[in-house]
Amino acid sequence: MSVKIISDSTCDLSPELIERYGIHVVPLHIVLGETEYNDGVDITPDEIYAWSNENNLPPKTSALGLEEAVTVFSKYLDEGMDIVCFAISQCMSTTINVMRMAIKELGAENRISVINSKNLSTGVGLQVIEAAIMAAEGKTKEEITAHIEEIRPRVRASFVVDTLTFLHRGGRCSSVAAFAGSALRLHPRIAVTDGKMAAGKKYMGNISRVIMSYAKEMEADLLKAKKDRVFITHSGCSDEIIENVRVYLEGLGYFDEILITRAGGVVSSHCGPNTLGVLFIAGEE
Repeated sequence: MSVKIISDSTCDLSPELIERYGIHVVPLHIVLGETEYNDGVDITPDEIYAWSNENNLPPKTSALGLEEAVTVFSKYLDEGMDIVCFAISQCMSTTINVMRMAIKELGAENRISVINSKNLSTGVGLQVIEAAIMAAEGKTKEEITAHIEEIRPRVRASFVVDTLTFLHRGGRCSSVAAFAGSALRLHPRIAVTDGKMAAGKKYMGNISRVIMSYAKEMEADLLKAKKDRVFITHSGCSDEIIENVRVYLEGLGYFDEILITRAGGVVSSHCGPNTLGVLFIAGEE
């Protein structure tokens, strides 16, 4: 029996990758004031930034609805396919609980595996692509799920934030920290560990130099990573910054593929513009 790979929109995969690997992406929701949008469908990150800056209010995000999940799952079950479905970290959203409710309503516990990615953005996307490759090879739902559970702790997701404004608006840092960060031009490194975000090193200065410092500090880990692919994921950085990181990664002569993708509305709503991360799967010990 063939397997369909489904993910919520926080996987931040480009339309080209979604098409290449035959992934079905279910949009989460962006709420701007009284209006709700579908992530990646009828709202862009730049429109979210503009609204937030104009209103000095945080964009809000919400999980997909139960009916939406039931509809998507039903489509592929009716086509005779099993499903492996990915959700943003359970620590960050109720999305996975909605998916589980949909499975129960459909009585499809034996047909659908739902995976808590314990990650966000292309930290999810890396897992989704691994699953899609296995599905194309004819692997079963159980084989795919077991493999993802094995590699999930090795996913390395981190990023550098340019501005603390959006984290402050969303209640993720204090006004004092946001003011101090802006005054001192501080750019924190945020990493995902066991499904939770935590701030680490704080860089100071020009964001272009900061991002290159951040990338180069990971070189030892990058050269021991799973070689298949590495992501440069950003929330609207300049072409120059992105290209500098790409050239650096290419110069390592290590990865089979360097993928560049822009973060979708959900991730961008919380991190703001000019955030960039280098994400990969660590090699086996």
